[in-house]
Amino acid sequence: MKLIRIEPIDKSNWEEALSISLLRSQEKLVPSVIESLAWAYIKPWDEAFDPYILRKEDKVFGFFYLSYTPNSTNNYWIGGFQIDKEYQGTGLGSQSLRRIVEFIQETHRQCEVISLTIESTNDHARKLYEKLGFVNQDRENQDGEIIYKLKLK
Repeated sequence: MKLIRIEPIDKSNWEEALSISLLRSQEKLVPSVIESLAWAYIKPWDEAFDPYILRKEDKVFGFFYLSYTPNSTNNYWIGGFQIDKEYQGTGLGSQSLRRIVEFIQETHRQCEVISLTIESTNDHARKLYEKLGFVNQDRENQDGEIIYKLKLK
């Protein structure tokens, strides 16, 4: 099995990133790629906001961003994580999430905690994140999403 590659979104691949689409029922659960790219420019939450595509072989099948405070140990947030509707149900979600965690550990060695949020109605995402070790913090963010954390060290 070929490895999942994580690539920063830039002028060579942004159009591929915009081609990622979800099932209509999922569209309200995560920000769109275009919203996330706007946030990468604006950086509404943290000093850094890096958007990435997920690629296997020559196919772009997913997207996420990392919002963080450089050199912090505990302010790293995975957001916008999505798998194109054509690739859902193939195991790429859990493989990708494992790869994203590895990627954060490789590129931000000081990171000790990774956080993310889940819409309270998104049982599929909750099961995926809990299976990979993310723990419900029994707290919500300002948008009513449930906060999950994964301790790395």
